[in-house]
Amino acid sequence: MFTRCVRSTALVILCSVVAVVWQLGLITLFGYALDPFSILVPFLVFAIGVSHGAQKMNGIMQDVGRGTHQLVAARYTFRRLFLAGLTALLADAVGFAVLMLIDIPVIQDLAVTASIGVAVLIFTNLVLLPVLLSYWGVSPKAAARSLRQENKELKGKGLGSLWNLLDRFTERRWATVAVVVAGLLAVGGFMVSTHLKIGDLDPGAPELRADSRYNRDNAYITANYSLSSDQFAVMVKTASEGCLKYETLVEADRLGWLLQQQPGVQTTVSLVNAVRQITAGSYEGNPKMLTIARNQNVLNYGAQQASVNNPELFNSDCSMMPVIAYLSDHKAETLDHVVKVADQFAREHSNDDRQFMLAAGSAGIEAATNIVVRDANRTMLFYVYGAVIVLCFITFRSWRAVVVAVVPLMLTSILCEALMVWLGMGVKVATLPVIALGVGIGVDYALYLLSVQLAQQRAGLSLTEAYKNSVAFTGKVVALVGITLAAGVITWAWSPIKFQADMGILLTFMFIWNMVGALVLIPALSHFLLRRVH
Repeated sequence: MFTRCVRSTALVILCSVVAVVWQLGLITLFGYALDPFSILVPFLVFAIGVSHGAQKMNGIMQDVGRGTHQLVAARYTFRRLFLAGLTALLADAVGFAVLMLIDIPVIQDLAVTASIGVAVLIFTNLVLLPVLLSYWGVSPKAAARSLRQENKELKGKGLGSLWNLLDRFTERRWATVAVVVAGLLAVGGFMVSTHLKIGDLDPGAPELRADSRYNRDNAYITANYSLSSDQFAVMVKTASEGCLKYETLVEADRLGWLLQQQPGVQTTVSLVNAVRQITAGSYEGNPKMLTIARNQNVLNYGAQQASVNNPELFNSDCSMMPVIAYLSDHKAETLDHVVKVADQFAREHSNDDRQFMLAAGSAGIEAATNIVVRDANRTMLFYVYGAVIVLCFITFRSWRAVVVAVVPLMLTSILCEALMVWLGMGVKVATLPVIALGVGIGVDYALYLLSVQLAQQRAGLSLTEAYKNSVAFTGKVVALVGITLAAGVITWAWSPIKFQADMGILLTFMFIWNMVGALVLIPALSHFLLRRVH
């Protein structure tokens, strides 16, 4: 629809499909597989490939429309956009690769899979596509139409009215308004983002929607029975046969009682419960004997009987014993509170004879994952932005240009966290990669726009003229890229897998806002920082 050229569109699609095929082949060769997280990556790589291919196709089409031979047009476009495209794809790759720092295997696999896909795009869409276009070119009719459309827009007609509106942001009044509004959005978004939580905010299986059959059944069982699938286990480690000692059982009983008093804990189960019941049963159910006996023989008999029906209550040499808390849910607040109480008890009651170690069970693993995610969240952003800043500086050789390119990305990151609070999403394994991906991919817009703008300014044009030419040459494609990327991931919002839907919504938001931020804030910030370029 954008080009009206079937030939060049087919080549862009072909190169992007080739990149996905190469990616799938390489990850298979390296021994990786697609899981519910990385299954999304081929779609994302395809969308990124189409967006970069559209830039190359647009440049060649404009040159051909001016009468340039298709081979020469391919060379011109390659030279103009290769560095910006390479830096953009490297930024994408870095955004993915930084996820390797997170000590969660599923995210590390996603990072490897995505990095391979983006690396392949360097060959297929930055090199192969211009080569193919130099052979098959673009439709002369479509190229002439593109030139007519460009001339029409330069006169302020059609989309030209929008470009003229964007050009005004190079003026002081409009630039000031844009920067002030961006600042207010950043402050407001930051205040909201302070309420962002780590972990799941909904009960049930996070992979499924709240109205799924499993989650409805799970909610019924949790509401009507004192058991649930969310188990938080504190492991009591002792010497061999140490878990049968009276002192150890008393301490485990105290921990179980303490956990049972906490909100969100339905009940607790451990060897202590079984020994107490068997002891009472051995004395004809006398309630006075529903206790932990001091006689070691009585304790040994109780444990021996308990192991027949409940072997999971301790290991073979009785050196490891779990105290299991059944939680009503695995929400972030519930896990944080239980972890805090259990950790404090472990620090106060662990000694040379016994150690209380956190944590096992499904909820324990979830809590440990949340701790890793919390530690990795800001570290990951630091590395992503650090890498993007370095790559932008290598490309532009100007700290002012780096500020102009990075500020819109930072605003989008802040607003994305505020959106997560508003939508009731927590930072977890599924949503943690999104911000890194949004930053790495979002810098593409700034790289393409600023590369052309700075080249025009160095040729002697004023900021307004340079930005106008930049928008005319690549601005339309920046908008097309934002829409293409958003269209590629918004369909995930209807996925029956909830974390895929969450990723789709957040990525769509970041792609659209990065595009809007680039088109509005780049000229506004350039007015204050890049009016004179040498």
